[in-house]
Amino acid sequence: MHMYSQHFNLNRLPFENVPDPLFFYDHGDHARIRKQISGSLLSGRGLIVVTGPIGSGKTTLSQMIKSDFPDNIKLIWMAEPPANSSDLYLFLAQELGVQPTSAEKTFVMRDIRNALLRINAEGKKCLVIMDESHLMTEDVINGIRLLNNLEEGSTKLIQLLLLGQEELMEKINRPEMAPFKQRIAALETLGKMNVDRVLQYIKHRIHVAGGTPELISDTGWEALTIAFGSGGTPRTINSLCDRSLNVAYERNKTIVDAQDVYEATQRMGMITDVFHYIILLNNRERKNQETHSSATGTVAQESTPPAVEKVQAAAHTVKKTEPKINLEVRNEPLSIPEEKIELSEPSYDDIAKVIKAKYDQKGLMLSMAVLALSITAFIASIFFFCHRSDSSGVLDCLRNLMGF
Repeated sequence: MHMYSQHFNLNRLPFENVPDPLFFYDHGDHARIRKQISGSLLSGRGLIVVTGPIGSGKTTLSQMIKSDFPDNIKLIWMAEPPANSSDLYLFLAQELGVQPTSAEKTFVMRDIRNALLRINAEGKKCLVIMDESHLMTEDVINGIRLLNNLEEGSTKLIQLLLLGQEELMEKINRPEMAPFKQRIAALETLGKMNVDRVLQYIKHRIHVAGGTPELISDTGWEALTIAFGSGGTPRTINSLCDRSLNVAYERNKTIVDAQDVYEATQRMGMITDVFHYIILLNNRERKNQETHSSATGTVAQESTPPAVEKVQAAAHTVKKTEPKINLEVRNEPLSIPEEKIELSEPSYDDIAKVIKAKYDQKGLMLSMAVLALSITAFIASIFFFCHRSDSSGVLDCLRNLMGF
C-alpha cells in the first residue's frame, strides 16, 4: 500500500489510472452505454462501436461488460487491431482453440464458424473486444464486417465490441464504409463529464477507497471545480487528484486544499484558472489580517497598558539633550514594505494603467532622444559646411549657407 493512502487513512489508492471495475462510476454516459451494450449482447445484435476521447473510460467500461457476463461469455481481448484481416482470423482461430488446416481466409473462416456454433450450442456467447480500434486498416474493417455476417438463423454467432478514439468515426463515415456502418447495431460516444459530474466522480472514488469528502477542503473543492470548469475525462481527473494527494502528503497535511491542487496542476503542466483563485484567497487573507490589525490598534489606544504609563512618567526625567521617546499609540495599521506585490481584486485595471503609462513614458523618452540626435546632426552639418566653404567666421558661413 502506498504511504499516502496510510497517511489519509484510506484502504487503497483512490485515483489509480487502471481499468478497475471496483471504481466504475455507474452514472451518466458510462451507465447508459453499459446498459445499451449489455442489452445488445443479451439479444445477440452483433457489432457495437463505442468512441470517445483519450482517457474517457472506454477500457474500464469494457471490463464492466466482462464482469456482467462472467459465466456465459467466451471473451477474446485484443489490445490493438492486427495488421490485416488474415492475422485477425488466425488470432481468433487460436483463441477459439482451432488449428486451421490452411492459412487461406475461406478455410480459416469455416473453422471459426464451426467453433462458434459449438459455443452457442453450449448456451454461451463469444465476445470479441478490440481496443484502439481507430487504428484499424480498411482491410481489418472489412474483416470485421465479414465476421459480423456469421449467423445461424436470426442469431449472430459472434459479438464484436470496438473501442476507439474519435478518429474511428471519421473512418466509419467515409462513403466507402457504408456497408460496414449499416451493420453497426449500437453506436455510442463517451464524452467529457461536466463539472458537477466530475465532483460526484471524485467523491465516489474517495468513498470506494474508504475515505470521506472531508478529505478535501472547501477551497480544494472550489479549485477542482475551476480546474474542470470545461469538463474532464476520468484519466485527467484521476491524475490531478492523485497528484494533489501526493502534494498534501509531502507537506504532511491531512486535508487537500487549493494550494495543493494548484501545485498539482503545475506539476502536470495543466493550464487552468486555479492561479487566479489562489490570488483571490491570498487577497482575502491579507484583508482579514489588515482588519484584525486595525481592530487591535484601536483597543490599544483606548486602554493604555500600565507598563506604558510608567515609561511615559519616567520619560520626563530624561535629560533635554536626549531624544524624547514617543510612546503614543496610533490607531493606524503598521505598514510593512513587501518585496512581492500581491494582486487584489480591483487592481488589474490599475496595473494595466501603470503599464500603459510606463509604455507612454518610454515612447516620449524615445521621441526626445530622436529629436536630440536630429539637432546634433543638423549642427554637425552646419559646421561641416562652414569648414568646406572656407568661411571667415560663423556669420559669413551662415550668409553663404543662406545664399546656397
